[in-house]
Amino acid sequence: MRLRIRISLQQCREFRVAFPVPCRKMNACRPSVFLPGSIAMRIALSFIVLASSVGSLHAGDVKDAKPRYETKKDHDPDGIGKFYLGREIAQVMSYHGAGWLERPEREKEERVSKLLPPLKIKPGDVVVDMGAGSGFYTFRLADLVGEKGKVYAVDIQKEMLKIIKGRMMKKGVKNVELVQSTVQDPKLPDNSVDLIFMVDVYHEFSHPYEMTAKMVKALKPGGRLVFVEYRGEDPEVPIKLLHKMTEKQVRREMEIWPVRHVETQGHLPWQHVMIFEKKQPTP
Repeated sequence: MRLRIRISLQQCREFRVAFPVPCRKMNACRPSVFLPGSIAMRIALSFIVLASSVGSLHAGDVKDAKPRYETKKDHDPDGIGKFYLGREIAQVMSYHGAGWLERPEREKEERVSKLLPPLKIKPGDVVVDMGAGSGFYTFRLADLVGEKGKVYAVDIQKEMLKIIKGRMMKKGVKNVELVQSTVQDPKLPDNSVDLIFMVDVYHEFSHPYEMTAKMVKALKPGGRLVFVEYRGEDPEVPIKLLHKMTEKQVRREMEIWPVRHVETQGHLPWQHVMIFEKKQPTP
C-alpha cells in the first residue's frame, strides 16, 4: 500500500530541518512524494505536529480564536467604542489642544519637574518621546541625553510635529529626530532604544497590541517602557475616566510581552509612573 502526500516546497524544507529522513528525492523537494503506507502515515502525523508547533511559536501568523478587539455601539462619549482587554480606548487629543499641554499651571498640578530625575536618563541615551505632542517633554529629554544622545519625537499628527520642528529651529536643537507614526507602527529601528517615554498617551492608542509589539521590538535588551498615566484608582484625580489607567490594567496589558514590571512610582500628585524592562534574550 502506498499513500500519496502533497506537500509544498516550504513544507518540504521545514520537514527536512525538523524531521530528517533518508529520502533521495527530498533534496529535490518535489510537490508529490510517494512513500510506503506506514512511513507516509508517520510523516503525515509529523507534519501535523510540526504545523501545530509552528502555529504556537508564531501566534501572529494565525487568527486568534477570539477577536483581539471588541466594538460596541453603546460606549463612553470620550471613547472610540473599541475595547482591548476590557478597557475602552480613549479618543486622541487633537493638535488643537496643544496649548493645554503647555499651560503654565501644569507644574503646579502635575509636578512635572519631579517626573524625569528618578528615571536616571544618562548622556548618550537614545530616548523616545512617544506621542510627543507639542514637545513639552521632548526638549527636556534632549537636554538630558546631550549631544551624544538622541530623542525620537514620535507623533501621529503632522501638525504636532510641525510645532516641535518650529521650536527646534528656534532653540537650535540638533539631537531630536521627528517621526510621524501610524496607528500601528511607531516607525522606530529595532533594538536601538534605551527608553520609551509615554506621558498620558498609551490609553489613546487605537491599536495597543500592535504598537506595543513594535515598541518592545525597538527596545534594546534591558531597555525600559515608561507609562505615565493619570491614576484610574483615584476618583479625586480631575481627569475624564477614559483618560486614566489603573496599574492593574497596565500590567495586564503588558503581561504577554517579554518585559518585566520593575516598579511603580507614586510620587506625583495625579499620575503614577509604571516602569517595565525588556528581558534579556534567552541564551
